Amino acid sequence: MQLNEYGDIVVDCWLDLPKHYSNIESDYYVIMPNHMHGIITILVGAGLKPAPTRPLSEIVRGLKTFSSRAINTLRGAPGKPVWQRNYYERIIRNEESLNRIREYIATNPWRWDLDRENPQAKGKDDFDRWLAAFPKPKMRIDQNGRGNPE
Repeated sequence: MQLNEYGDIVVDCWLDLPKHYSNIESDYYVIMPNHMHGIITILVGAGLKPAPTRPLSEIVRGLKTFSSRAINTLRGAPGKPVWQRNYYERIIRNEESLNRIREYIATNPWRWDLDRENPQAKGKDDFDRWLAAFPKPKMRIDQNGRGNPE
C-alpha cells in the first residue's frame, strides 16, 4: 500500500505524538486508505509520586487534531472532517496479546480487500473471529458493584 500526502501527514503526526505526550511511546502502526491501526504504550510511574498520565482519549484527540489541521491546510479546506468521531481501543494485557496485535497490524494491508472498513470489500475478514480468540479478562466485583480486571 502506497501512502498519499495525507497518509504521510498522519505518519508524521503519529511519530510526533511522544513529543506532545511525554508519558507515551508509539509502537506498531499502519495507515490504511480510510483508517489506521496503532499501539500506544502509556507509561505509568511507580513509587510515591507517580508520573502524570494523559487519558488515551486525549492522545487520540491530539492525533486527530494535529493531522486534520495539516491535511486541511494542504487541501485548502479548514474545518472539514477528516476522521470518524470515535475510535476502537483495547487494553493489551500480556506479551502474547501484544505480539498477536502487532501481527494483525503488520498484515492488515494484505487483507484490505476483505476489510470491513473497505467500501469495496470482496469478502469477509476473519477479524471478529480473530479478536474473539483473545482470552477475556477475569473480572473481580468490588464492594461498590464495579468490575475490575484481575
